[in-house]
Amino acid sequence: MTTLPLPFDGHSVSDATRAFLQRDHLLFIDGAWRDASGDGWMETRDPATGLVAARFAIGEAADVNAAVVAARNAFDGGWARSQPATRAALLRRLADLMQRDAQMLAELEVIDSGMPLFIASLTVSNCTAMLHYYAGLAGTIEGTTTTPPAHVTHDAEAITYTLREPVGVTAHIIPWNVPLSMAVLKLAPSLAAGCTAIVKPSEETPLTALALADLIAEAGFPAGVVNIVNGTGGTVGAALAGHPGIDKVAFTGSTATGRRIVEAALGNLKKVTLELGGKSPVVVMPDADLALAIPGVAMATYFLGGQNCMAGTRIFAHADIHDALVDGLVAFSQSMVVDHGLAPGCQIGPMVSPAHSAKVMGYIARGLSEGAVLCTGGERLDRPGSFIAPTIFTGTTPDMGIVQDEIFGPVMAVQSFDTLDIDAIAAMANNSPYGLSGSVWTTSLSSAHKIAARIRSGHVSINCHGAVAHNIPFGGYGQSGWGREFGRESLDNYLETKAVTARL
Repeated sequence: MTTLPLPFDGHSVSDATRAFLQRDHLLFIDGAWRDASGDGWMETRDPATGLVAARFAIGEAADVNAAVVAARNAFDGGWARSQPATRAALLRRLADLMQRDAQMLAELEVIDSGMPLFIASLTVSNCTAMLHYYAGLAGTIEGTTTTPPAHVTHDAEAITYTLREPVGVTAHIIPWNVPLSMAVLKLAPSLAAGCTAIVKPSEETPLTALALADLIAEAGFPAGVVNIVNGTGGTVGAALAGHPGIDKVAFTGSTATGRRIVEAALGNLKKVTLELGGKSPVVVMPDADLALAIPGVAMATYFLGGQNCMAGTRIFAHADIHDALVDGLVAFSQSMVVDHGLAPGCQIGPMVSPAHSAKVMGYIARGLSEGAVLCTGGERLDRPGSFIAPTIFTGTTPDMGIVQDEIFGPVMAVQSFDTLDIDAIAAMANNSPYGLSGSVWTTSLSSAHKIAARIRSGHVSINCHGAVAHNIPFGGYGQSGWGREFGRESLDNYLETKAVTARL
């Protein structure tokens, strides 16, 4: 096969990364690598150069069936009844192996998705912390006792207690923007609860999920507990969502795809959690500390090149500081290092693919046609790869496509407001079908908490943005999804509650 020339755009990678990319990547089912049932293969490309990085087999519905059988056999064969200490030890062992291979995992994230290396390295570190966190929670799964029903106790003694039991076989459909983190944040609570899992990585960025499978096997997880089935959403994703042998599906991705997963899940009424789109509001009050707000607001939009669901791309700037804020944001944007993710100092990498780059550029053209004022950016960079300059529009209005739609790119839409009425400000912020994240920038403690309380989002930050961590529940209101990930709430997603009453 044709593989990406090394070094990558002038940047070297580790021998381990080089060796991994040279492999033909298969499906990981029942503890072993196996060929797909069909003969389909796909290539993944470095989005910073457009060159082929690796190739991988594409699964079919028959491969999903095989993975479900393996996962069910592992669940019924002892994993569901395994001791929490056993599951915790395996999760901690996996965390240690990820830390050992941190450089390779980070480099694969960069090569596959285009993210800057400093973000990829932070991602690996966060994943190991997440595994340790859920390893700790595995030992806290417990039921309660409660008062037995009166019709049982009127003539006898009785006891009523509850049990927390694993849901069963779970499917995890992973997006392309932060693939390693998205896989681990779903797998860790699922495995801690005693579930078995089938993971479908995005066909755009499958590499770190495949690398993770190697480490899962090395850590000693029993065969069938974790299975990785590469493939397209229309084939493998649809087969997972509709499969009667799967008890729960967890999905992160677009709202449109989330709706299709819900429809497919109706067959056996499987449990569903969805982390979907966002169009997060960023409210900058007239008393905001601009030295803090300018870089903070800029990175709220530009983190991961805007290719993240909690990106703060609707900027509400009070008229008193609007011009100063915009001037600062333009200067910050123009100073950012846009480069290959392996380049030293890179702050923004490429869009994940030429198709996605074209979509983002389409929104930029739409913004111009609808009358928004382009202050900076708005163009592709003249170099190989799918690079778009950080882009700022002002003079935007709530009805514009760049204000209402999730663009998933480095595009900021600034609106000016002149009121101090808290309810009016919240109404502007809530003028969206989404409700995933948001932030408020002010030096007033009162204003900060009043606005945060009124924003209809699952996660709101004050004088920062996107303050997420493995212990903090994360999820959305409205069309941003169902349920929560991270924290104790995520573990609860993978547990059933059974009540038992015994007449004594």
